[in-house]
Amino acid sequence: MRLTKHSDYALRVLIYVAAVRDRERLISTEEISESYAISSHHLVKVVGKLGKAGYLEIKRGRGGGVRLARDPEAIRIGEVIAATEPDFAFVECMQDGNQACPLTGACALVPPLQEAQEAFLAVLDRYTLADVIGRRGHAYRKLLGIIRVGA
Repeated sequence: MRLTKHSDYALRVLIYVAAVRDRERLISTEEISESYAISSHHLVKVVGKLGKAGYLEIKRGRGGGVRLARDPEAIRIGEVIAATEPDFAFVECMQDGNQACPLTGACALVPPLQEAQEAFLAVLDRYTLADVIGRRGHAYRKLLGIIRVGA
């Protein structure tokens, strides 16, 4: 299984915003884009989805930007993944409306795959954004250019 770039970028955005110490500071999409060397166009879509899901507060226009809408302790990683992945169809027959396989509806492989999916998300839900930042906040700020290396 592989997460989509959308989910990867969503996690990166949340890590960046959480790593900024000033919770009131609005962070531009361009700043995040430059830090990760990711297309600003892609990040705008990701930020929009994170805003709709209630993870980010978005201020549009000049002087706008984003900041966390919740405390990092209240953002569960599994919830973010569930909100940003289009689906978890591990195999074709798990996609809604797909009838390509003659075993669809009778296959004994689907229940264990669904159980694995639930376990995957359950493990990720044991961790919050605060756990991910943890004691690495200072290192993240240096690596992402939020603070200068000598600071």
